[in-house]
Amino acid sequence: MAKGDPKKPKGKMSAYAFFVQTCREEHKKNPEVPVNFAEFSKKCCERWKTMSGKEKSKFDEMAKADKVLYDREMKDYGPAKGGKKKEDPNAPKRPPSGFFLFCSEFHPKIKSTNPDISIGDVAKKLGEMWNNLNDSDKQPYITKAAKLKEKYEKDAADYKSKGKFDGAKGPAKVAWKKVEEEDEEEEEEEKKRRRRRRRRRMNKETICQKKCLMPNIFCVRIYCKS
Repeated sequence: MAKGDPKKPKGKMSAYAFFVQTCREEHKKNPEVPVNFAEFSKKCCERWKTMSGKEKSKFDEMAKADKVLYDREMKDYGPAKGGKKKEDPNAPKRPPSGFFLFCSEFHPKIKSTNPDISIGDVAKKLGEMWNNLNDSDKQPYITKAAKLKEKYEKDAADYKSKGKFDGAKGPAKVAWKKVEEEDEEEEEEEKKRRRRRRRRRMNKETICQKKCLMPNIFCVRIYCKS
């Protein structure tokens, strides 16, 4: 079997993958304690299923940051070969979120100080930095993202109107359907972010408890952010 291109960026990591990576790092702190891989995987899966949305949010942010970096590196790597439908170049481009704007600003700074750092570690660092910001520090990015989204929605409406006027079919119709789907995805993500913010406000007085992932082997601690 032929080997793939070694220069091709590695696949993006999911929130669960970052969680498992964190568990492994915790276990490495106790190398003298043996662990069965099958049991380790089972315990990780069980723990993940019982975690709250708040506990998972830090890993969700890491996955989002990793996707931003992966997409950027894939764009630099070269266009995808086959299997992907061509998009209408005139269709409005989906605007970035406040978190993505933050990543775009700090990603070069992290890479310049740590040139050999992996994509996953950069994403992890960006997720941690974003989670540690208070609401006032996040606001400039959120405000800018809101303005970009407002412009995008206007452009998208104009695009849709023009498509209807011209009786557009084929690629134009497919492109507009993609725009609508992306809008729905963005709205759903925003709803999830609002729910997480509400839970954080309600749980300001919550005391963090150390939850054992594998008794007598190692623990993973999820810290509550006030």
